[in-house]
Amino acid sequence: MQFCVLGSGSKGNATYVASQGRAFLIDNGFSGVEIERRLAAIGVETSSLTAILLTHAHSDHIKGAAVLARKYKLPIYANKGTLDVAAKSLGAVPAIHEFHTGISFDLHHFHIHPFAICHDCADPVGFVIENGFCTLGYCTDTGMVSRLIQHRLAGCNGLIIECNHDPAMLKNGPYPLYLQQRVRSNQGHLANEEAARFVADLLHDGLQHVVLAHISETNNHPALAYDTISAVLKSGKEALTGISLAWQDRAGELITLKDCIGHGED
Repeated sequence: MQFCVLGSGSKGNATYVASQGRAFLIDNGFSGVEIERRLAAIGVETSSLTAILLTHAHSDHIKGAAVLARKYKLPIYANKGTLDVAAKSLGAVPAIHEFHTGISFDLHHFHIHPFAICHDCADPVGFVIENGFCTLGYCTDTGMVSRLIQHRLAGCNGLIIECNHDPAMLKNGPYPLYLQQRVRSNQGHLANEEAARFVADLLHDGLQHVVLAHISETNNHPALAYDTISAVLKSGKEALTGISLAWQDRAGELITLKDCIGHGED
């Protein structure tokens, strides 16, 4: 399985996932031209996509989904809460497939489980994506790590997790108090230290790579996020686990997860 966070932050989010000749996006908060440019930067033709999965209806995750869906005739997968809120923004699209939070569904050979996260939007979700050989977990835009989130992401071979803000930078930064309160609430975003504890709890021998996503451009710094998370890997497992950063202005690293069932790489 391959994946790449094409962009992550308050100005737009999209993640590419591919396996066995099939590929889809998780969210698209970028224009059609921009997402095409970022896919091209990692050597991917936009026409190879087969679907767009939506995590929630905030504009930085959905504002480019409908344009891309119409241009490339892509179905959109989302739950009812997201579809109800996003209906006007999405408009007419080629096809909509409604999934139910907590109930797995299949997309080609992918087995996908949408699980509830904690964010101030209607029925937001993360995803666990399996292809029969390895597992990828996606969890951003959550203000806390619930037992359910912990349970769902345990055992994943790859993780995309939120590492949003540094508490001191948030407190001393330009955000007004009400917005600071939103960010640090249980329905907001994870701080670096919270993300680090999350990663520490999820460490296991089969975890190959962690991508730190939704790093705030105003209330965080990539080096702070990276150093905070990398510290938890100094437990004898650092050789097993890679860390990379997702960026707002460009595509991140294209990651290949090794097959964990003994059939080489997928």
